[in-house]
Amino acid sequence: MYSHLFKEQNMSRLAIITDTDAGLPFELAQRHNIVQVPINVQFGEESFRDGYEIDNQTVFARIDREKKLPTTAAPAPGQFSQAFEQAFAQGAEEILCLNISSEMSATYAAAHQAAEMFPDRRVEVMDTRSVSLAQGFMVLAAAKAAASGATLDEARAAAENIRDRTFFFGALSTLKYIAMSGRVSSLAAGMAGMLDIRPILSIKEGKLALLEKVRTLSKAWARAIDLAAQSADGRVIKQMGVLHVNAPEAAQKFETLLRAALPCPQDILVTEILPGLAVHTGAGLVAVVLVVA
Repeated sequence: MYSHLFKEQNMSRLAIITDTDAGLPFELAQRHNIVQVPINVQFGEESFRDGYEIDNQTVFARIDREKKLPTTAAPAPGQFSQAFEQAFAQGAEEILCLNISSEMSATYAAAHQAAEMFPDRRVEVMDTRSVSLAQGFMVLAAAKAAASGATLDEARAAAENIRDRTFFFGALSTLKYIAMSGRVSSLAAGMAGMLDIRPILSIKEGKLALLEKVRTLSKAWARAIDLAAQSADGRVIKQMGVLHVNAPEAAQKFETLLRAALPCPQDILVTEILPGLAVHTGAGLVAVVLVVA
């Protein structure tokens, strides 16, 4: 399944593998020789590979039609072992696999189990303690290091180096989907809707956590941008991403507000959170991820 994603002529001795919760656009990942093992999205008995076989437009149309969320599941160890095997077959000597925080998913455990199937090879599995593009920027740092000839330990250090300089702030547009998940009651979600409350999300201690509740979507966006500015604290913003769930126009508007408020890098990566994670936040989310100097 993954062999076409490894560019043999550019394969370094160190292969970089992650999961689709890293949220890297496939074209960008392939350019850096990164393979993303898919989270599984399940509607009843039907299972789809996150990003490869299903997208947010399809997912949320079905959710709105069926009034029920799909479940998500970590990749099976066999999915990781297949990716590891194909990396070695394409010439890699070692593998670094960077996964979504173990606080949020069993993905890290599955990758670790797969690594044990290769006792004679070095397969290092790293718990990024992060998610989405905050995880993705760590993966990119490791891939760039590997491409420049870094050792596995050096590539891991490159990823770890930016973790504490990476910040994530997102604004939910609705609590409807969280209510479907049972994480808040329908009554609480309905009350929040009546009061026009928009939660702000961030990454805290390896989890995607509710940081604040803000009235109105425009104020939630402004608060997310304000939190990003506070986190930068005058430091140069080296990398930035704007994320969205099934809301490309909202992402464009949010990017415009970011550029007006902050000294943003020239290139901002605008991308969609894939369904494996998006079903837990709901359609309409926009978020900013920044890496500071």
